[in-house]
This record gives sequence, structure tokens and C-alpha cells, in this order.
Amino acid sequence: MRKAEIQRQTGETDIRLTLDVDGTGGCRLDTGVPFMEHMLTLMAKFSGFDLTLDAQGDLQVDAHHTVEDIGICLGEALVRALGTKEDIRRFGHALIPMDEALVLVAIDLSGRGFMVFDGQLRTERLGGFETELVPEFLQALAMNGRFNLHVRVLAGRNTHHIIEAVFKGLGRALGDAVAVNQGKGIPSTKGVIN
Repeated sequence: MRKAEIQRQTGETDIRLTLDVDGTGGCRLDTGVPFMEHMLTLMAKFSGFDLTLDAQGDLQVDAHHTVEDIGICLGEALVRALGTKEDIRRFGHALIPMDEALVLVAIDLSGRGFMVFDGQLRTERLGGFETELVPEFLQALAMNGRFNLHVRVLAGRNTHHIIEAVFKGLGRALGDAVAVNQGKGIPSTKGVIN
């Protein structure tokens, strides 16, 4: 059973997160950041992960700490759920269109955290959400999930469409990378991924 539960409490946030990578794409989210909940719902749907998340943060300041700490917790949960990573595919990628937007997301569950975001988010805010938090979330997720994540915005004018394509692509790529490749062992010539 590839599941994990994370609880993280700091002076800025209090987060409880449950992840099941062999789920059906269902989620229950309560973060106080509606746009982030919308994006995480897309990620869960397209990955097939079940995600439960309760997050309280210092939203009176802004959403930065909450969004970043959700990325930290989700990354940690992914590491715990996958364990030794035996019999996973390891790599995943997706090329996602969303109307005029086109985004490429590529992942290597290598045991080494690294993130590249190559693209422009033209609008600074969508509703009350600061769009610069998207790369912050992705950075926290990749570093704490110990995987390489490359996001390339190939086309797009509408910031909402671009971000939506990013999260759909993230879900699709993660779902492919964690898929079971039965009997293949650890997907590394080193014999270990850490």
C-alpha cells in the first residue's frame, strides 16, 4: 500500500496531508486558498492520487507560507509513499494544451531534488492568488519529494490557462512516474535511488 500521512506544524502553518498514490484521483481539500485547491484537484485527478489536505496558515499575511508548506508536505508524503521506489517507472512527462497555452512537464524520481520553471506568468494575481507562488510550490515539492522537475511554458497568453496546464501536466507526469513496472526492481544501474 503506497500511502503516507504527514503532519507539519510551524509558527506559520499547521498542515495534515494524506496521500495514496494508488488512488482514484479523489481529494478533499481545506486550505483557505481556493485557487490552490483548484490546482491540487486537477493534479490529483490527472495523477490518480487520492489527496486529503487540511491546512491552516497565516493567510492574514499572505498565502506564501501555506502554499510553500503544502509543497513541502506533499513532497515528503511522496517520498514516504514510494519507499525504495522498487518497480516504479521513475520517469514521467506530459505535454498539455489548455486552449492557447501549451506546457511541457517532465519528471525523474531520481532521489535528487531539482526544479526548473521556464516560462512567464504575465498576470501577477488571479483573484486573491499571487501567481509567483506557483514556482514556489513546485520548488518545495521537487526539493522535498527528491525528484527532478522541469516545467516549460511553450505557448500561452492567459495565466490561468498556463497554470492549469502546469498542474494537469504535473499530475499526468507524476502518475506515469510512480506507475508500477512489475518485476523490474529498482530503476537505477546503481541499484538504489536515494
